[in-house]
Amino acid sequence: MSKLVKIIFLVSLVAIIASCGKKQGQALLASNAAQKVYVAPGEKDEVYAFMSGGFNGQIGVYGIPSARLFKIIPVFSLFQENSYGSDEETKDMLLTSKGYVTWDDSHHPELSLTNGNHDGRWLFINGNNTPRIARIDLTTFETKEIIEIPNTAGNHASPFLTENTEYAMSATRFSIPIPQKDIAIEEMGKGKFNGSISMIKIDPKDGKMSVELQMLAPAFSYDLSRCGKGPSHDWCFFTTYNTEQAFQMIEVGASKNDKDYVMAFNWVKAKACKDAGKAKDFSGVYYHNYLPENAPAVAEKMSGVKLLDPKDCPGVAYFLPTPKSPHGSDVDPSGEYIAAGGKLASVIAVHSYSKLVKAIEDKANFSGEVMGIPIMKYESTLAGEVKKPCLGPLHTEFDNNGFAYTSCFVSSEVVKWDVKSREVVQHMPAFYSIGHLSVVGGDNKKPYGKYLVALNKITKDRYLPVGMELAQSAQLWDISGSTAELLSDFPTVGEPHYAQMIPAAMLKDKTKKIFPLEENKHPYGIKSEKDARIERNGNQVHIYMTSIRSHFKPDKVEVKKGDMLHFHVTNLEQDYDVPHGFAINGSTLPNLLIMPGQTKTMKWEAKEVGVYPFYCTDFCSALHQEMQQYIRVSP
Repeated sequence: MSKLVKIIFLVSLVAIIASCGKKQGQALLASNAAQKVYVAPGEKDEVYAFMSGGFNGQIGVYGIPSARLFKIIPVFSLFQENSYGSDEETKDMLLTSKGYVTWDDSHHPELSLTNGNHDGRWLFINGNNTPRIARIDLTTFETKEIIEIPNTAGNHASPFLTENTEYAMSATRFSIPIPQKDIAIEEMGKGKFNGSISMIKIDPKDGKMSVELQMLAPAFSYDLSRCGKGPSHDWCFFTTYNTEQAFQMIEVGASKNDKDYVMAFNWVKAKACKDAGKAKDFSGVYYHNYLPENAPAVAEKMSGVKLLDPKDCPGVAYFLPTPKSPHGSDVDPSGEYIAAGGKLASVIAVHSYSKLVKAIEDKANFSGEVMGIPIMKYESTLAGEVKKPCLGPLHTEFDNNGFAYTSCFVSSEVVKWDVKSREVVQHMPAFYSIGHLSVVGGDNKKPYGKYLVALNKITKDRYLPVGMELAQSAQLWDISGSTAELLSDFPTVGEPHYAQMIPAAMLKDKTKKIFPLEENKHPYGIKSEKDARIERNGNQVHIYMTSIRSHFKPDKVEVKKGDMLHFHVTNLEQDYDVPHGFAINGSTLPNLLIMPGQTKTMKWEAKEVGVYPFYCTDFCSALHQEMQQYIRVSP
């Protein structure tokens, strides 16, 4: 048994023993926990929580403190409930350079920022598997844009935003040959593989994304990131692992070094170097897809990026040694401290931004370099360490009272510690094996505090069993008092990989209620029943259809076998909360769900002679059941 394996075994054993001694969280329950999470009928929750679905590729929207699930926002995966990714309006949202990719591994939701605080405009999230970033409009809670990231394998450290949402940062989980080519995997550590850091520019007016710049990076794995705020505004901080550049048995080979790195990346300097012509034209094919309001998606195939070699831009990045296999890299509200939890570390390293700036001035603080990026001495940037906090520290978020909260995977707990003294003040058991955690505004300059959600990786027995795939779980804590108290736990949809939370008052009154008919510019939209019609062009049949309580127009459709039918259905309703559905009996296509004033399109091929009913699928009125009609297909 190797030394590393022995360490992991002993650490896990200690964690199991420690967990067995706990009372499953009951001892920490607030005495009035039920009252604190109860939201009476007709009342609204205090906070929105946006939780990534992990391997389901979606986002779940929950209310806090009730923990009720409100909605699933489809992002990277087909969603048959409302035909996202299948109907003619949204299917191009899933186009990539690899083809029509209808699934992804969504990890890190990020709310847009102004002056370092959430502003309630947009929500961004990464696709880890096929590297993409999506933007969700928080007036409609719909995915409006997806951009693919070229020259990238594994878009994990993404999409972390700068202080005013100038850029979303993206870094590679897997190092690869850039550009891709056939090369021996054993060449990885010989400079033949690379990682990359991408700067995705965000238009401040409409949120549109574009690839501004990519920077080559050493062939490490780039894990997570946070960007600076206040004094550290110009910087983003990425954790790395596998600085050993192991290419087989990674769990052992990538865990040999006592310290890996936090990369401090100066995005302002990188942009300046690009503007000075130091970045070179480089290959890279990718798709940029966006969804205009109430219109079909636009998919643009893009080619070429600006690529920067760090050797051509001195001072653009520095490596800060950090123990051991660091995962989270989190900046406190002041912008001064960068906490980095190491999966195999016995301390939480807290770097100081001001010490970093000072240390850069004297090369005596450099201990080496990789690809022209200086490696700093550990002590030169270190503010201090949180000693023996827990087993397997990962992610840290902050409250509004000077405390930090770090999740600990191995010992299944959250530790609360003082940011300045770095003393642990409370251990908060989590069940089981917490990954990320989220505090309302916990990455802001002014955290809202109050609620913390622990996003657990492994659920064993929290709920009634539902077969072999047990429910995923999260736990809600009240952190507003001097001692944090457990309020509830609740199942989640998909793996609750990460979440961000925002006060409901910032969103609820500006959510969109209808699409005004007079503003409907959909190329196949119509404004009233008198415009309803059927047009034929060869075997292509376009049905300009309306839906309103409780009927469709045209009333019936008659076509020939072999015709291709295009149902363009406009919902004429202008009342809030009166959607209509559209489905064809026996069709292989999913349901359309059409909001008031919206137009959606379904294609249906008349393959067989017969009579085929279609009907409204979303209960709309007392005569909803009568909202049905027929397609007649003749020879």
